[in-house]
Amino acid sequence: MTPSALANDTAVAVVFFRPSAPQVERIVERFCGHLPVFAYDNGGLPADALARLDAAGVARLGEGRNDGIGAALNRLCEAAAAKGFARLFLLDQDADTSPDTAHALGLALDCLGAATPPPALVGPAPAPNPGHKAPRYPLRPSVAPHGALLPVEFLATSGSLVDLATFKRIGPFREDFFIDAVDLEWCFRAWSRGFSCWMDPATAIPHSIGRGTIRARFLPIAMPDQPPFRMAVYLRNTAFSWRLPHVPARWKLKQMAYLPAQIGLYWAHHGYRPSLLARLLRAVADGLRGRLGRPADAPP
Repeated sequence: MTPSALANDTAVAVVFFRPSAPQVERIVERFCGHLPVFAYDNGGLPADALARLDAAGVARLGEGRNDGIGAALNRLCEAAAAKGFARLFLLDQDADTSPDTAHALGLALDCLGAATPPPALVGPAPAPNPGHKAPRYPLRPSVAPHGALLPVEFLATSGSLVDLATFKRIGPFREDFFIDAVDLEWCFRAWSRGFSCWMDPATAIPHSIGRGTIRARFLPIAMPDQPPFRMAVYLRNTAFSWRLPHVPARWKLKQMAYLPAQIGLYWAHHGYRPSLLARLLRAVADGLRGRLGRPADAPP
């Protein structure tokens, strides 16, 4: 695929939430003029940043309120598909990448055209990012690699190239999850509906999850240090995923064993506050009861 063919076929989509000026400028400098760019204002974009995006020809969506990552990604996919794009390179504002990565992933998706099951998306390997725990993408059992490309259970939306026709067949991201585990649930749903998710080890981008890493002193456990709101949503959505038939039992059992350790580690790291533990346990209970949607304490 030539760069010109890539530009005709592929667009970039980025979700902004209270970004810094350098984060906005990085998207403009690296992608505008190379690929069409769609941006969703999920809140906190100042007037000068909005003007910069408009001047660069970015197609801007959202009304400046925090609608959650699931809703933002769905609106971006819909807008790109309506404009005739076949593929969408999904990014968050922290993504340190370039059109070269989109090009490499486009070639990988082309190589996967004859794969069985057919591909829904392909993404990069996680690159090391000092101070942050890199995500891990488990291999999908009983599915063979396709050359150097690896079948994975799930991978982060940020940095992934999604096939929009396949996206329509699988269905949208869960908006009632609001933020955490949106990508994980969608990838498991893709596998259950006869599609596949792939990682290209030849490409890599760093991910910044949370504000640092919490590590257990005597156990090989590490987790992102999220604000309490994010940790609660993660626990709620993970617990709800145990109710979903398309999430494999092997993953549910792993998370059932891992989640109590995460709760204990997070609680200890933040000073053993009883109110915090109660909040985390309520989040798990909400998930088990199916009480989803926008959290009451979600930032605007």
